[in-house]
Amino acid sequence: MIGVRRSMKLGGGEMLRVIGLMSGTSLDGVDAAWLRTDGEQIAEFGPRLTLAYPPNLRRDLRTVLDRAPWLAADDPGLADVVERLTEWHVSAVAALAAPADLVGFHGQTILHRPAEGRSWQVGDAGLLARRTRLPVAWDFRSADVAAGGQGAPLAPVFHQALVGSLPALVAPVAVLNIGGVANLTLVAADGGLLACDTGPGNALLDDWALQHTGVACDRDGALAQAGRVDEAILAGLLADPWFAIPAPKSLDRQDFQHALTDVAGLSPADGAATLAAFTAGAVAATRLPAAPGRWLVTGGGRRNPAVMAALRAALKVPVEAVEAVGWDGDALEAQCFGFLAARVMRDLPLSFPGTTGVPSPCLGGRLMGPDGAML
Repeated sequence: MIGVRRSMKLGGGEMLRVIGLMSGTSLDGVDAAWLRTDGEQIAEFGPRLTLAYPPNLRRDLRTVLDRAPWLAADDPGLADVVERLTEWHVSAVAALAAPADLVGFHGQTILHRPAEGRSWQVGDAGLLARRTRLPVAWDFRSADVAAGGQGAPLAPVFHQALVGSLPALVAPVAVLNIGGVANLTLVAADGGLLACDTGPGNALLDDWALQHTGVACDRDGALAQAGRVDEAILAGLLADPWFAIPAPKSLDRQDFQHALTDVAGLSPADGAATLAAFTAGAVAATRLPAAPGRWLVTGGGRRNPAVMAALRAALKVPVEAVEAVGWDGDALEAQCFGFLAARVMRDLPLSFPGTTGVPSPCLGGRLMGPDGAML
């Protein structure tokens, strides 16, 4: 195994085998992905999987998320959920069955309030390290928030590496991730980065679909495609002052929950259509220094034809799923946190003024040894 003390720096080109783990705000399960990287270059991608949460764990995570603003860190109910969540990540590593030097463990975000100096991800890195017998990089966001940044998004430096490996594209290129919250990375022709959350992703539509169909997402966009957008409600949602704030900026999953009340009088299909249009309209409303020549979409939202059609109509340039350039949209976020774990190992910055608003490039993350002791 490659040495895991941060003082034992890896040089560029010394590749780690890393398993990245991600549980997003859609609360659908754990994504696990293997890659070989030094945190700057990507030598190889490998197996990946998604381990869906059992219904009781998903339900309890949603309860924790709803209670998070008032939840004490030592709440005994939280401790039980964190243990079960972590064991589910252990199961994902075991199911992947890939040799690794390091694990990148994002944990589950239950609260994101950078203006209050808080970004709270739950998960027991020590337990994960002991159970997998691997060193674990974790706590990726708190250093950025403590330094005055938004703590999100953290994928831009990974997106930069991916875009840099592609043949010539019409620059700038936007990589749009539509998870529970949507975020974008704008990669300029010179590789420069600008990033931000754009607004709701799948979260509102997922909640609406669950309420009206009993299924926790609008599968294949069927509900939204059957409805009509209420333009008046949509205009009111997009008039929120948040959309006038320039990048970088970030959101909590719950920040636009009022939208569900705004569409409550609509039919299930019309409400879904309006919420899908809200996701796309929020992207189009994002203030950028230059219009992207191409949009590459990852995350679950790329699977919703209603969202993708609304994006194409609003943006009026090519909008494609990331599979169009050979990336795996189901693995990208997990791969990202594997990539970031290698950067933690090498003491490379995770965030930058143009990605989170932090004053200067910011190191982040902590390392846990395979014995569960901090390194």
